Amino acid sequence: MAKDRPRLLSGDNPQIPKGEGDGSVQAYIAAVPGWKQAVCRRIDAIVTQQVPGVRKAVKWNSPLYGAPDGPPGTWFLSYHCFTHYVKVTFFRGAALDPVPPGASKHPAVRYYDIREGALDEAQFTAWVEQASRLPGEKM
Repeated sequence: MAKDRPRLLSGDNPQIPKGEGDGSVQAYIAAVPGWKQAVCRRIDAIVTQQVPGVRKAVKWNSPLYGAPDGPPGTWFLSYHCFTHYVKVTFFRGAALDPVPPGASKHPAVRYYDIREGALDEAQFTAWVEQASRLPGEKM
């Protein structure tokens, strides 16, 4: 691994410094290896297209997305790389229709695990559109 490349944590999740803005998210995506990078690029493209002016940041080695008119520090979606999938977190996912399939110990949170070749773009786009209109989670 090149000296200037971020270190990969377990599941090939890049260790990226905390930062605000698209540049931090793009640095994260660029450091994701293999097929998961294409999934992360597509997630970012869909969110950016569906939510004009979306706020972006990287915290805890995960990209975060917030509604442009939402309070600072609130987020509606995040994702994180694991060995066999990319886990998308909808912070108010229990309010989405249909509810994303992955349960959480937090009642409002739902997950969508994307495995290689299995991104349902139509459903994901609908969830993003809905999630961006819900109150964000303060972090």
